[in-house]
Amino acid sequence: MNNNLIKNIAILGSTGSIGTQTLEVIKDNPGLLRAFMLTANANAYLLIQQAIEFVPEYAIICDESKYAQVKDALAHLPIKVLAGYNAIKEMVTHADIDIVLTAMVGFAGLEPTINAIKAGKDIALANKETLVVAGEMITSLAKKHNVKILPVDSEHSAIFQCLAGEEDNQIEKIIITASGGPFRGKSTDFLSSVTREQALKHPNWVMGAKITIDSASLMNKGLEVIEAKWLFDLEADQIDVIVHPQSIIHSMVQFADGSIKAQMGLPDMKLPIQYALTYPGRVQNNFKRFSFVDYPNLSFEQPDTDTFRNLQLAYEALNRGGNMPCIINAANEIAVAAFLNNTTGFLAMSDIIETCMQQIVYIEKPSLTDYLNTDKETRIFAQNLIHKTPLKALQS
Repeated sequence: MNNNLIKNIAILGSTGSIGTQTLEVIKDNPGLLRAFMLTANANAYLLIQQAIEFVPEYAIICDESKYAQVKDALAHLPIKVLAGYNAIKEMVTHADIDIVLTAMVGFAGLEPTINAIKAGKDIALANKETLVVAGEMITSLAKKHNVKILPVDSEHSAIFQCLAGEEDNQIEKIIITASGGPFRGKSTDFLSSVTREQALKHPNWVMGAKITIDSASLMNKGLEVIEAKWLFDLEADQIDVIVHPQSIIHSMVQFADGSIKAQMGLPDMKLPIQYALTYPGRVQNNFKRFSFVDYPNLSFEQPDTDTFRNLQLAYEALNRGGNMPCIINAANEIAVAAFLNNTTGFLAMSDIIETCMQQIVYIEKPSLTDYLNTDKETRIFAQNLIHKTPLKALQS
């Protein structure tokens, strides 16, 4: 058990966008936070640089072929170097860890999160797919082990902050804001030929490639809707999405009396990261401040779910429940990877997801094994769909 006043943080995915910004927050708060464990999938070079700067107890590279490279580079430091996914799943249970920040991309974050919760670790959740895939299981485990799930997504952090002090008050609904991404207002004709480079140019946020494509297709918002259901114990009809291009209001909560609370600020992921790691306190920082004078007009509009079908598909999966959110998550991960590799079109991603929802076996009350099997089966099916269909047809 960690007996000092500094919180020991395990960062799962330290070399990604959230991971690198988390390390900036830790660097700015040396008396409060310490990087205890850093993990990376395959970016050995950046993991080595981070480990040299922060000197964690553990550095874990998931890609075992890069173990020797990392171990040799850190041999002069008192850092235990490990390799492989199993090492991550095992080491998140370490007695001295206080918070596990889960920023691994996609489904890979599920099992380490489960192990960390069972070990009584609070979770700073940046891996939304964990709750999308197995929300009921994760939230039940968190209650059983008296673990806090602290949202790092800007939208869920906003709702979490709006609910502070409102524990006994009834939520009428929450309103999740969406920037609309780089293609807001565009037609299906336009979208039929967009490139990965166009889709990766987000107007407001600097994020990893996968989440940026999800934002462009509105799937990110769909995943956030499913995540919100489990984080805040809501029904699907209590969760609204509204497009807010300026990304200043990060989300809102409407209470039973009709009053609405909003959390506002400039788009900067370091604020929700810091709030999760230092909760329940608020810590002074030097982040740029929002000025109303700089934003005289804040605008809002309904999302176009006819053009951007992924948001509607996510609502359908949420209403169906069972392993359906797991199916759309796996199908989406494969579809996004294919789009980033220029082997499928932007609009075809929704077709791939919808076909998987129709064809993969539905399980009403899945176990962890069912989730793992559903994920694997969906990925294979989606890959086969992509390989069988010519790129030109997928783009039409």
